[in-house]
Amino acid sequence: MKIMITPAAAEKINALKNRENGLLKLKWDTEGNGCVLNGVPTLWYVDEADADHDVLLETNEMPILVEKPKMVFYDEEVKIDYSNEAGMFQLKSPNQMLNGRMAFRNK
Repeated sequence: MKIMITPAAAEKINALKNRENGLLKLKWDTEGNGCVLNGVPTLWYVDEADADHDVLLETNEMPILVEKPKMVFYDEEVKIDYSNEAGMFQLKSPNQMLNGRMAFRNK
């Protein structure tokens, strides 16, 4: 899996994170959805990786954690962008918009 982070998204991530020693994570969030298939991609800023599930991937801007079992839900190439118009992060691939209103959470 290859992840690219646009300069606009990197700038917004750096502005939103509440500490320097955390890690960015692309989380397949299923909270309140009841089923893993109904998850939505969300950006989390966490203290550490989940050693049993997370893999650390290098991007053009910063490393990012991804849950290895959930990688099947993403395309091979994805881009994390920030839309000023929507005021939200977006997760895109060459084939589709995976989440046009992706949240960012400090965890």
